[in-house]
Amino acid sequence: MMELSEREKAQLVDQGFVKMPGVVPPIMVDRALREINHCVGEGMNVADMTRFRAQTYCPNLTRTPSIAGLLNATPAWSLAESAIGRGRIGPSEYGQIALRFPGMQDPPGEPRLHIDGMYSPTNGVEQGTIGNFTALLAVFLSDVPEPFSGNFSVWPGSHLLHAAYFKEHGPQSLLNGMPSVGTPAPLQITAQAGDVVLAHYLLAHGVAPNVSPNVRYAIFFRLTHVDHDRQKWESMMDPWLQWEGIR
Repeated sequence: MMELSEREKAQLVDQGFVKMPGVVPPIMVDRALREINHCVGEGMNVADMTRFRAQTYCPNLTRTPSIAGLLNATPAWSLAESAIGRGRIGPSEYGQIALRFPGMQDPPGEPRLHIDGMYSPTNGVEQGTIGNFTALLAVFLSDVPEPFSGNFSVWPGSHLLHAAYFKEHGPQSLLNGMPSVGTPAPLQITAQAGDVVLAHYLLAHGVAPNVSPNVRYAIFFRLTHVDHDRQKWESMMDPWLQWEGIR
């Protein structure tokens, strides 16, 4: 059973995220890639692409053992539990298949930040609601060796700025759009296939444009504390309420 080190926990507290190398074995990475590439090879409707980018590609695969197992059958689960608490994460059987195809931007723009759970016309969140959770866990299925390769991008430390903002203005203020909290410059995370990133829900994040020649493959899991239903709003004002391994 793998656990976060004290150094990794300290980074999570300070920066709002931590990257853990080589968590998912290559055989599981390859199995997931094979199924995704088979699905893509069967064809996709152009009209569906905007929704796929916002929600998931290959929706028929999101709950299969090849995808859900990247979290539930690897050390990724115990690593997340070491931060959130043993037995304190609700079942997570859905993995968002997030592909980023090469674009033709020249020069590429900067990543755009957001917090998950905000309504948009294509992301499936009901208007007038906030679909918040505890942690975002990313599993990389392809190497992302340099910036502007569709990198998962984060604004380090923004989780604490957002918690302070919501404590003052109320968590429902997120319905009015992203708060202006003076976020720092974004960091485009580089990774290798099999690496995992665990990020706080309140951490501002986004995706960098992909001007590499390769598709970026990643799977995102949204982890929710077992007491989240009754702590939904409080958890946006007290950033470590649902992180028993951190408190």
